[in-house]
Amino acid sequence: MGPLEGLRVLDMTSVVMGPYATQILGDFGANVIKVEAPGGDVIRQVGPSRNKGMGPLFLNSNRSKRSITLDLKTPQGLKVLLRLAERADVLVYNIRPAAMARLGLSYEEVAAHNPQIIYAGMFGYSQDGPYASNPAYDDLIQGAALLPYLIQRAGSDQPRYVPTALSDRVVGLHALSAILAALHERVRSGQGQRLDIPMFECMVNFVLADHLGGLSFEPPLDRGGYHRQLSPERRPYQTSDGYVCTLLYTDAHWLRFCEAIGRSDLIENDHRFATFHARMEHIDEVYGTLSQILQQRTTAEWLEIFGKADIPAMPMHDIETVLNDPHLKAIDFFRITEHPTEGHLREMKVPTRFYRTPATPVHPVPRQGQDGREILIEAGFNAEEIRDLDDTGGWLKSDETIQA
Repeated sequence: MGPLEGLRVLDMTSVVMGPYATQILGDFGANVIKVEAPGGDVIRQVGPSRNKGMGPLFLNSNRSKRSITLDLKTPQGLKVLLRLAERADVLVYNIRPAAMARLGLSYEEVAAHNPQIIYAGMFGYSQDGPYASNPAYDDLIQGAALLPYLIQRAGSDQPRYVPTALSDRVVGLHALSAILAALHERVRSGQGQRLDIPMFECMVNFVLADHLGGLSFEPPLDRGGYHRQLSPERRPYQTSDGYVCTLLYTDAHWLRFCEAIGRSDLIENDHRFATFHARMEHIDEVYGTLSQILQQRTTAEWLEIFGKADIPAMPMHDIETVLNDPHLKAIDFFRITEHPTEGHLREMKVPTRFYRTPATPVHPVPRQGQDGREILIEAGFNAEEIRDLDDTGGWLKSDETIQA
């Protein structure tokens, strides 16, 4: 019985951004129905798989859901979708609003069937500006929201994207918070509403919260940018046998560090290390000096020193070593589960802990369309209606058709 038990979510999303948000709703206990087009969510095909359509990117963003396949370009498919929407608390989509309108699924059309629905759209740009109709993907939004520029400014030989779908997942979290806020407001007002969650604006807000800097003022006090984050020396520190991640930030951190290594002279005799303000003003030199010092011992030795001095530090993991991190192993973060068709899968634990209403994944990642009949029956379709749907040209895909 998760904290969102009883919440009904109609999930019309695909790829990463939307599915990530709706998976969290499902992990928190919501009844999430994933609606897929006949071709299925394209992300099903990415990465190695044991069965067609069950790749790892899909597996890691679509648990705690059930799947139905509808062709929304047919009158029958649209009719079914609107009937499902009548019983839903939330409808989530991540195509352009104009495309939703062409399908007959604009907010006004859906709200006519269910005035209390929370109608949440994730797409590239606010619908009030000149980019409104433009397509968008994570790479485009990362670039427009400064990330490649900042990476180059911080020392990369050329602009680069962050090697994860950062925009998709950040905007997915924006959508999650907006949906929950709208649901809370509905308790007071009894009314549903439309939510627009634009990627570009969300990511510019996310990035510039750090980097607007002196441009926060008018007239500007500088050209922007958080200099500590942009220092080319801000990176994992090389040790004598590997790398270590540490952040000596406060005066207390530096005092304890210098005492631990017998270098109190750094603070006593070098004004660049003496105060927080001075270190920020000379961050490249400070980080450069620290880099030279950390090369003198092993990673294990530094982690022990930092631990005893209560200085924040972590090892630099790779994709394989993080699976054996002692903390993650102790809390059983990675679990081997048994999937009905995919066999043994490594699954990540829900990070947030609810002490009274635990959030636990309840549905394994679905094969495409596998729950269609069950969903229709729950929505009030009788046997005759389902037979009629089966006779309308195959827009409703049965389990057997999908798996074949």
